[in-house]
Amino acid sequence: MITKIDRSAERQRRHKRVRTKISGTSECPRLAVNKSNKNIRVQIIDDVKGVTLVSVSTLDKEIKNKKANIEAAKEIGATIAKKAKAQKIETVVFDRGGYIYHGVVKAVAEAAREAGLNF
Repeated sequence: MITKIDRSAERQRRHKRVRTKISGTSECPRLAVNKSNKNIRVQIIDDVKGVTLVSVSTLDKEIKNKKANIEAAKEIGATIAKKAKAQKIETVVFDRGGYIYHGVVKAVAEAAREAGLNF
């Protein structure tokens, strides 16, 4: 009997494996991406203190594009970089959250790099 693959469980397994190697500090926090079919959320996290330093989502009022598409991802990447620079955060560690580095995740990363974040 062929069983159906649980994509969510596979993603969580990949994310757990990556998180054993990646951790954010106050000098170099973690840029975490989370996406669903409707929304995109990006946070800059200090894992040592357990604090979210900056967060941006398609649910925020300042984001014009309210869908989980590449245009919204570019806008979110630029906004998170602008907010991070305001808090004097220059370098981050990118955490793709177990997602494949393609599409929305790639657009967020490239937009953040273009706006001035180093990772």
